[in-house]
Amino acid sequence: MLVQDVTEHSFSSYRMADLSPVRTNVARMRPNPLRDAFAARTPALGAWISSPSPVTSEIVARVDYDYICIDMQHGLIGYSDIIPILQTLTLGTATPTVRVPWNEPGIIGKVLDAGAMAVIVPMVNTVEQAEEAIQRGKYAPRGSRSSGPIRVAPVEGPEYADVANDHVEIIPMIETVEALENIDGILSVDGVNAIYVGPMDLGVSMGFGRGATDPAFFEALDLIATKCEAHGVVAGIHANPDVVANRIERGYRMATVQGDTIALRLGMVDALSVGRGVDVADEGDGGGY
Repeated sequence: MLVQDVTEHSFSSYRMADLSPVRTNVARMRPNPLRDAFAARTPALGAWISSPSPVTSEIVARVDYDYICIDMQHGLIGYSDIIPILQTLTLGTATPTVRVPWNEPGIIGKVLDAGAMAVIVPMVNTVEQAEEAIQRGKYAPRGSRSSGPIRVAPVEGPEYADVANDHVEIIPMIETVEALENIDGILSVDGVNAIYVGPMDLGVSMGFGRGATDPAFFEALDLIATKCEAHGVVAGIHANPDVVANRIERGYRMATVQGDTIALRLGMVDALSVGRGVDVADEGDGGGY
C-alpha cells in the first residue's frame, strides 16, 4: 500500500473511530439549582440584576446563588442588554432567570430563546392571566410558544426542545389584592410550580404603601405561603438581607437576597462611613419590588 493510501486510510479510520463520537457526545442540560432546590424543598436564594452592565452581572455570576434574575420590568435593561448578561451568567451555575416587562407572548418567547430557564411574569391577577403566562412559555401541546431556541439550545444541549416544558419554570407574580382574591385558582393552573410575591406592589395595592408593616400585610404573606403549601406550589418573594430569614420562616422557599444596584449603593455608603469615621446618610432608594 502506498504511503498516501496508508495516510488516507489511517485518517479515515481515525475520523470515523475518534472524531464522530466527539460530535455525538454533546453537552447535556446545564445544572438548574432553582429547580433542584424546589425538588429538595430547600430554600432557593437569588440575586437581582437591574443594571445593563455585563461587568456587574459577571461579578454576580461568580457568587453561588441558586438563581440570578435579570429585571426587564423595573430594571434598566432592554432585550439587547440581556444577551451579554445571560452570557456572563454561564460563568456560574445559577439558574438564568428573567422578569419580563409584562405578560406578553413575544417577550416571553424571546427571553426563553435567549437562554432564560425561568421567567417571572408580573401582575398576574386572574386564573386566565396565569393560564396565558403558562401557555406562552410552553411548547405545544401544553402551550403556544413558537419553536426557535436560537441561543438556549446550543447552551443547554440539543435535547432542549424535547424537555423544555419540564425544565423551564414560568412563575406568576402575586402582587395585588385581586391576585390574593384569586390565589386558589392561580395556584391550581397546570404548570404553575412556583409564584413570586412583589411585596412593594402588594403593600400599595392593599393601601399600606411601600415598605408595609401593617399586621394585615403580614397576614396576607402568611396566607399566600399557606395556600402555596396546600397546592404543592413553591412560594417565592422579593426580600433583602434583613428580612430573608423571616420570609423563609414564614414558608417561602424562593427568596431574592440582594440586588446589584442596591448592593453597590450600600457598599459605597459603608466604605465612605468607615473612611470618614462617621455614619454617612444613605439617601438612595429603588428596589424592593
